Amino acid sequence: MEITCDKCNSKFRIPDEKIPAGLESIPCPKCKNRIPINNASKAGEQIPKEEEQPAEHSGKSEFSFDEATTSDSYDASDKPFDFVEEEGKTALVCESYPESKKRIFEVLHLMEYNITEAKNGRDVLKKMRYHNYDVIVLNEKFDNPNPDANPIMVNLERMPMSTRRNIFVALISERYRTMDNMTAFQKSVNMIINTKNMEDFGKIFSRGVTDHEYFYRVYRESMKKAGRA
Repeated sequence: MEITCDKCNSKFRIPDEKIPAGLESIPCPKCKNRIPINNASKAGEQIPKEEEQPAEHSGKSEFSFDEATTSDSYDASDKPFDFVEEEGKTALVCESYPESKKRIFEVLHLMEYNITEAKNGRDVLKKMRYHNYDVIVLNEKFDNPNPDANPIMVNLERMPMSTRRNIFVALISERYRTMDNMTAFQKSVNMIINTKNMEDFGKIFSRGVTDHEYFYRVYRESMKKAGRA
């Protein structure tokens, strides 16, 4: 089924078999506008089993930015916060080291974030396609041993600024010092936390988020006064 968002005119396809019975609408991945689904159009149009073709598998474990972000399939689990109240804060955690992950979860729970844990790089890109998170905590080596070739970072860099400025990205790094603002700017993230400082993750992260919220509150107020918001 091909659908078009009547607000931003984005077009994408959803396989009919992926649409749950009774689903009336889905959120647009780009602007969050609700798009009505006409289930009646697929009634009685079941594809005969003998015509179905099995999916081909290459056996490769690697993933690419383009492959993960242009897939036409829709899976409700890729956007776990469809029904979270509007005031609810969401966070995506991309960390493999158990001790660091435990600390991150403790802090985010205390700050009342709805948390999603990413399984791998492909999972991150699919989830980011369907949801704009308030916070992303990313280890620069998550599912990729080369921190300078991380598809997740590429995705963040390619985001429209109107979307990116609403996401606070904390990069966990072994290479850079905590609160290195110049490097954070170069990496297109909001703050850097060195792995040696994970015990103080709560204080560092809380300060960064507070500064971020204050800065953009002032920014939005200035834009509003200038008639550009």
